[in-house]
Amino acid sequence: MTPGSNLPLTAPRVAVEVTAPTRLDVSGLLLGEQGKVRSDDDFVFYNQPTAPGVTHSSGTADTITVDTAAVPADVHKIVVTASLDTPGASFAGTEPTATVRDAATQAVVATFTPPQLGPETALVVVEVYRRGNAWKVRAVGQGYANGLGGIAADFGVDVEEPAAPQASAAPAAAPGRTAPPSPPPTPHAPPPQPAPQAAPAPPPTPAAQAAAPPSTGKINLDKGRVSLQKNQTVSLTKGGRPMLSTVKMGLGWEPAYRGRGRGQDIDLDASVIAYDANRKKVDACYFGKLVILNGVVQHSGDNLTGEGGGDDEVITVHLGDLPAQVSGLVFTVNSFSGQKFTEVAKAYCRLIDAATDQELVRFDLSNAEPRTGVLMCKLVRQFSGEWDMTALGEYVDSRTVRGMVKPGGAAL
Repeated sequence: MTPGSNLPLTAPRVAVEVTAPTRLDVSGLLLGEQGKVRSDDDFVFYNQPTAPGVTHSSGTADTITVDTAAVPADVHKIVVTASLDTPGASFAGTEPTATVRDAATQAVVATFTPPQLGPETALVVVEVYRRGNAWKVRAVGQGYANGLGGIAADFGVDVEEPAAPQASAAPAAAPGRTAPPSPPPTPHAPPPQPAPQAAPAPPPTPAAQAAAPPSTGKINLDKGRVSLQKNQTVSLTKGGRPMLSTVKMGLGWEPAYRGRGRGQDIDLDASVIAYDANRKKVDACYFGKLVILNGVVQHSGDNLTGEGGGDDEVITVHLGDLPAQVSGLVFTVNSFSGQKFTEVAKAYCRLIDAATDQELVRFDLSNAEPRTGVLMCKLVRQFSGEWDMTALGEYVDSRTVRGMVKPGGAAL
């Protein structure tokens, strides 16, 4: 899903799970026709996990489950929010993803990853809402600069300002959790406002809709090999379990042929850059450094021409052994010899299960730009332990991996 898009819900009970590379606190608010809670009891979170038709549960990820048949008639919308478990932390460098499932079968109904975030400290992720006699889900992705307390106050939650510590203080929040949000201390203070949002774009023309990029919805490996388009994401899970075995990233290309003549040899170099949660480079594996992270990532060596069938260069990654510090991997290809990618044909990357040599995911570059570097794809570790692979296909001007570090970090 993309911001503002909506889908009908065919299941009466849906579970909205929000994951990210770091721990999140996920909440739900039951809103009436005026867009406000009916009372503080309509704020569902870890210390108040139930309301009519809506429940909160914790596991590998916080989940808000909505039983549409049990939601009171005067509740028109359930808003699902997320904030980081670390007080004051912002979403900069964090890529949260909402997965909406049929609560009975766990089948994925929709996924939504908001566009790159910055100083926001809380987020309205999605909303489940009535439309006539039916229920739908809408992708929102609206950030707030003043935390979960700003969202709560905006929707009418009246949480008392915490008093000075006393022996008879109220029960503490669950371990590792932040305290419930607090609105402004005086009843007449204006409610906190959402972080500034760009003015809504005019509705796209039919031609623009036809040219729109593919959906960024997330899928998994349950149905076998996945072929990605630019900006699509696949969760490296099968049967609900994360894939943590050894994988190979095969990268290939051919010289472009002009007319009947033979194309020039092209010296392209495949590399992978490892980043931490702050998008800082941990290490890079390329033809000049074939092994990094104590052997967890290994490079097959340099192909100087691009000739021959099959993968030109292969990077092996032992996913289950990657240090906890590494939260993202960006795979790149550079033209060390200086030719542009308009002189390269059939460039692709494919993820392979090293144990079986089975191809899991493939991304074929469908266009070319006259530049010397391309970000092929990224792998991002989620808090639940699973890895997501996203096709990038973003071109930059760089002949070496050193020039790919900054744009690679920005792509995470």
